[in-house]
Amino acid sequence: MKRITIARGDGIGPEIMDAVLDIIKSTGVNLQFDEIEIGEKAYLAGHSSGISPEAWSTIRKNKVFLKAPITTPQGGGYKSLNVTARKALNLFANVRPCRSYHPYISTKHPKLDIVVIRENEEDLYAGIEHQQTPEVVQCLKLISRPGCEKIIRYAFEYAKLHNRRKVSCFTKDNIMKQTDGLFHRVFDEIAQEYPEIDHEHMIIDIATAKLADTPENFDLIVVPNLYGDIISDVVAQITGSVGLAGSANIGTECAMFEAIHGSAPDISGKGIANPSGLLNGTVMMLNHIGETQAATLIQNAWLKTLEDGFHTADIFNQDKSAVKVNTKEFANAVKANLGHKPKTLQIAESLQSGSFKMPKYQRRSQPQKDLMGIDIFVDWAGLNPNELAERLQTMETKETRLSMITNRGIKVWPNGFEETFCTDHWRCRFESVEERPISKQEIITLLQNAESQNIDTIKTENLYAFDGKKAFSLGQGQ
Repeated sequence: MKRITIARGDGIGPEIMDAVLDIIKSTGVNLQFDEIEIGEKAYLAGHSSGISPEAWSTIRKNKVFLKAPITTPQGGGYKSLNVTARKALNLFANVRPCRSYHPYISTKHPKLDIVVIRENEEDLYAGIEHQQTPEVVQCLKLISRPGCEKIIRYAFEYAKLHNRRKVSCFTKDNIMKQTDGLFHRVFDEIAQEYPEIDHEHMIIDIATAKLADTPENFDLIVVPNLYGDIISDVVAQITGSVGLAGSANIGTECAMFEAIHGSAPDISGKGIANPSGLLNGTVMMLNHIGETQAATLIQNAWLKTLEDGFHTADIFNQDKSAVKVNTKEFANAVKANLGHKPKTLQIAESLQSGSFKMPKYQRRSQPQKDLMGIDIFVDWAGLNPNELAERLQTMETKETRLSMITNRGIKVWPNGFEETFCTDHWRCRFESVEERPISKQEIITLLQNAESQNIDTIKTENLYAFDGKKAFSLGQGQ
């Protein structure tokens, strides 16, 4: 008997969880449920991430977590439970299948059938932010080779298991050449190991535009964290309703399943919420734990319910729906259809296996790493970069010279434009005089010189070359 952890959540969460559990139990699948409390009550009880240590223990023991939507209180330093859970449990892959259910759910894209696989732990969602000057804050974008390899290999393995014909990768590496550039390079490397699957790379902005216009040209998409969060909602919405999509968060040990929508407090307690998103997340959970027959039974019953026109208010259409039903009535209709299959919509077939083994990350041989300089970020309220440069040049050492000053990334010295607007946040680059490696002592001397000149250093980034190749960006305009 398999034990799973459940949480009823906030807002409409308890209502849709009750409906889903009723459907699960009606299949006869042999599961036990350990319930925990998370979300708003846990936040207000003093748990800043919305979950108690005891609840963590239950999730880690059972390894599988079915979660209803929760509410994160505004302000007060509360951290997102979803983000915390994904990172704490190494749930590196967010999987969101989205399909159109034409002609029963209104959509402009009747042939849409896409899976979005989103990296779940890195990127801007690392949540590392600082205010550095009175006028400027920063958020660090972190991309690692292990993170890229795990999510991209998972995407290709998922494509093999689910007979997907093509994997598309979206990045913005024409601008972020180091971070998104790494994701793109790893994608191209791993794609070579799967010659039977087509692959392509696109820049995220035009890719999203084409995705919204002609989604039938895409099959499976793998993306870094932030882009995945955005495009998965775009894809879900253009199927006809964002409320229909389920989501899986897959890790090496644990997995979490949920609807992609929020807690919808505006309709909480009215009994009219659509449980379909959480139900489709449950189907993914059942496939994951090997209960593929129960998963297929529920999926086909749900599709038959859509065909029969039993629709909740969010998808009800006067011309296409037979009757408007509430949450409980919808669940009862799904239960009544267990054992039946849809006649028009594509019939769900049982998977041979709900999961697959991911190889352990193998660290590569370490490259030669040479220190070539430093970017010193300075809080300076002046507006003339030439005046700042004069002060900074007094900091130079025998082995380093000031080579560039940027403001918000754009080069303002040497030969900057008078039209460029400058704030109080300056990146001041000191590089090796002869383009050869320098010692850490040179960095220490530069910072000591800055202190003696009363220059307010707020952040530093060492500039490295790996195997002789510079691994830092140029200033915009260089």
